[in-house]
Amino acid sequence: MRLGQNFLADPNLLAAIVRESGAGAGDVVLEVGAGAGVLSRELAQRAGHLHAVELDRRLQPELSELAQAANVSLHWGDAMKLDLGGLRPAPTMVVANLPYSVATPLIIRTIEQLPGVQSWTVMVQREIAERLRAVPGGRDYGAPSVIVQLAAEVKLLRGVDPAVFKPRPRVRSAVLRLTRTGPAPAEPLRLLVREAFAHRRKALPRSLELARPGMLEPARTALAELGLPEDARAETLSPEQFAELASMLPAHDPVIDD
Repeated sequence: MRLGQNFLADPNLLAAIVRESGAGAGDVVLEVGAGAGVLSRELAQRAGHLHAVELDRRLQPELSELAQAANVSLHWGDAMKLDLGGLRPAPTMVVANLPYSVATPLIIRTIEQLPGVQSWTVMVQREIAERLRAVPGGRDYGAPSVIVQLAAEVKLLRGVDPAVFKPRPRVRSAVLRLTRTGPAPAEPLRLLVREAFAHRRKALPRSLELARPGMLEPARTALAELGLPEDARAETLSPEQFAELASMLPAHDPVIDD
């Protein structure tokens, strides 16, 4: 394992991921975490163009042949820092065995920076899959659930046995499908969602008040107008209700938006 990566070793699963992605000659695929290139080679055979991103340059020997293909662009670097919006041709789908340490922020980043991407077929930690597809009221439901579901439909395609990886990870995995349903939520809405979930044990207005003094009463009033309890907690609101709430509250310029 290099840089925390676990490499897929099951050819049947690799083929299934590519097949389920629906990648074809008209698609530009972004793969983050190319690793030794086993999934990359499958994708390059089907897609019109493949952008393969890899951080670990020690894998250069394994990827050198792939990089010579006419329809492959190999990018060395951190996908969380790479100018995704500058990729040409622009990606239309993401297919990857994502590095688990950055899977959630990376999915959110691609939703925001790659408006042309219409689908994601990604291998992630099972815990992340459950979080992103969680429904209001569940323990896994949180800010990432809301932010992702505001832009995409999330579906669990299959669970994955740890035995298909080398080295074998200690966590369970899953293949997740996201299908875009709309644009990424605007920055004020994303900020509101994060602030609302920042103090899960507190009512939503109290949590917002801690982030932005003066928000207590406006938040209570807005919740009441939405037909919700004034002391509702963040985990009880649907993504759509968060969007409505944001439109009713004063926005402010964030200091930091990570």
